[in-house]
Amino acid sequence: MLSNRHILAIGAIATMFSASAFSQNAVIVNGKSIPKAHLDKLVQKSGQPDNPQVRDQAREMLVTKELILQEADKRGVSQKESVREQLEQSRVGILVAAVFEDFVEKEGVTEAELKAAYDSVKNQYTGKEYHVEHILVEKESDAKAIIAQLKAGGNFEDIAKAKSKDPGSAPNGGDLGWVNEKSLVSEFSKSMVQLKNGQITDKPVKSQFGWHIIKMIDVRDMKAPSFDDLKADLKQMIASDQNWQKAKFAEMMQKLRSKAKIQ
Repeated sequence: MLSNRHILAIGAIATMFSASAFSQNAVIVNGKSIPKAHLDKLVQKSGQPDNPQVRDQAREMLVTKELILQEADKRGVSQKESVREQLEQSRVGILVAAVFEDFVEKEGVTEAELKAAYDSVKNQYTGKEYHVEHILVEKESDAKAIIAQLKAGGNFEDIAKAKSKDPGSAPNGGDLGWVNEKSLVSEFSKSMVQLKNGQITDKPVKSQFGWHIIKMIDVRDMKAPSFDDLKADLKQMIASDQNWQKAKFAEMMQKLRSKAKIQ
């Protein structure tokens, strides 16, 4: 007969193994274990920060999925011919998409197509681009006061950091980097292109965002990025075109048929 000490020891070992099993599983549904790795993968694919709330939501999704699968088996619906046909259609559809995606990645977009697309994009890089800084405020009176402060010797970058309402550029002293006039609101662009290097607008410029004080740092001819810099983006652009996809799918099927033995 086992002593109380032996019984307690066995209970402790059982508890230890049970805790270990639970630590490896996200949840157990009607005796069916769902590994923690499945939960980790679902959280990662969600693109959300990994925190207890997100994990609870992901765990509920796993539970819902498992309950449906178990109920489908219990009711025998997965054996119905109509259901099996739909499952097979879904399987084939997924495989078709995966095969075509792999074909496009490895041999779909040709170098000639990439070069042609690059030439087309490169021709769009014409005109000038401007390196500018700006200070954005809500009231015209505030903008005029800042201009007076600048004329009295105030530092543009320091004032921008302290007073500009533009959250993107204020921490950098109002620096917008290199921009072209088409990428900015028309009121801003119209005043910007009239400035010389080092010059600041002597009057506030009004736009839908508020009142701007603009400072020109430098101007240069716009230069297209290199082919290598744009290659990945060009490939994605070409591959997303529906007409191109139809033509390439037909090309892929022709290649498959030419190699196949069809009787």
